[in-house]
Amino acid sequence: MVYKFRVILDAEEDVFRDIAILSTDSLEDLHNAIVNAFGFDGLEIASFYTCDDEWIQEDEIPLFDTGEDDKTSMAGHTLESLLDLDRTKIIYVYDFLNMWTFFVELAAIEEPESGASYPELLFSHGEMPAEAPEKEFGSNDDMFGDDFDDDYDDEDLDMFDDDHNFEDLGFDERNWN
Repeated sequence: MVYKFRVILDAEEDVFRDIAILSTDSLEDLHNAIVNAFGFDGLEIASFYTCDDEWIQEDEIPLFDTGEDDKTSMAGHTLESLLDLDRTKIIYVYDFLNMWTFFVELAAIEEPESGASYPELLFSHGEMPAEAPEKEFGSNDDMFGDDFDDDYDDEDLDMFDDDHNFEDLGFDERNWN
């Protein structure tokens, strides 16, 4: 079967690509198709993230096996093992310094066309911006702020005030550079 995806850049402007790829191909193959479709050089680290229907990020699937928490790499996951008509969404992040973020949605599952080679770029809309769109990280509510409220003030960090005596610790200041 052929999976047809719409890959949308998380930006204010409409920038997306439609890609057809075999359902038996790996996430690494989809990664390569996305890199080519959007004109990246492919030299940066990337990850896919499973998500729910509201695009809430869940599990990471990295480009390379990091050996942490039994994660496997993109090469270890076929598209059909993760996505179907009931599970249609996945998030893709390319270049963790710039955080190019894409919403990848399975739009159709079809029979392969005779003579077609996959993956295939079906449609391209919009120009890629010169820089990745800025992201706002964090929460709208201060759900953790109360955990850090205490009697702390800036004077608590003053290690050179008269209350601290470093002579008893055996340091010889003449040896300091």
